[in-house]
Amino acid sequence: MYPYNYPAIRCEETMTAFPPQHQPFQPGVESLMKPQPVSENPDYAASGKLRGKVAVITGGDSGIGRAVAIAFAKEGAHIVIVYLASYERGDAMQTKRRVEQIGGRCLLIECDLTDENCCQYVVRQSIRVFGRIDILVNNAGVHYVDKSIEDISAEQLETTFQTNIISYFNLTKEALPYMTSGSAIINTASVTAYEPYDLAIDYAATKGAVVAFTRSLAKSLVSRGIRVNAVAPGMTWTPLIPASIPADDVVFFGRNRPMGRAAQPWEIAPSYVFLASESDSSYITGQTIIVS
Repeated sequence: MYPYNYPAIRCEETMTAFPPQHQPFQPGVESLMKPQPVSENPDYAASGKLRGKVAVITGGDSGIGRAVAIAFAKEGAHIVIVYLASYERGDAMQTKRRVEQIGGRCLLIECDLTDENCCQYVVRQSIRVFGRIDILVNNAGVHYVDKSIEDISAEQLETTFQTNIISYFNLTKEALPYMTSGSAIINTASVTAYEPYDLAIDYAATKGAVVAFTRSLAKSLVSRGIRVNAVAPGMTWTPLIPASIPADDVVFFGRNRPMGRAAQPWEIAPSYVFLASESDSSYITGQTIIVS
């Protein structure tokens, strides 16, 4: 069974299982997943909380990033989606089409955020097209499973930290000159920052760093009226899962949680809307919402 040390307290028949599957690349591709993650709540009632805002979302092509892009668009925002590689373009295009169907504009940018020059390019392109950046969602991430710290290579360690936390530093630094009072930065942490597990030590370490980064940056920017918060999702059915854990373990993903299942991306997205909306969270900064 997938090795998270939490007891299963739901009956077997109430638990959601996924078929065995694995993708031999990081990040994974949503269109290859079975079943497809659910990115959108059809009953979501928007109220224009982000009307006219421009949001840059890294890893916005799929998973939680896609769900956030759709929810933001429903609230009236225009979206910049940053994704890593050409094989993700199909996912990115699908997200773009949905954003535009809702009525938002959407810019796709393919680049590797571990390269500081790419972070500069993302900001330049966002300003060129939209003229502003109101919301920055640092969400891109990778996740590897290893039996021991001795199995974590220097290359993997560097990739995990470069993607999961250093890119957050670099993109934030580039975007800040264009952000004004009322702007918001939202970082994707993880419940593993608080409940770490022994098979993804490097990943858990980066997510703990995201929480500390969020609190420190919030104090640094509070005088400028820019709020900085984080969301720490629990087990969520995203492309990172089949891209990181063994195929046979996918079957058990989320089944040992109290609700007996993993979350769907749409269930995580409203927390990002809440933190992005100045009318909802104007007195919240430096905090992490755990959705688990």
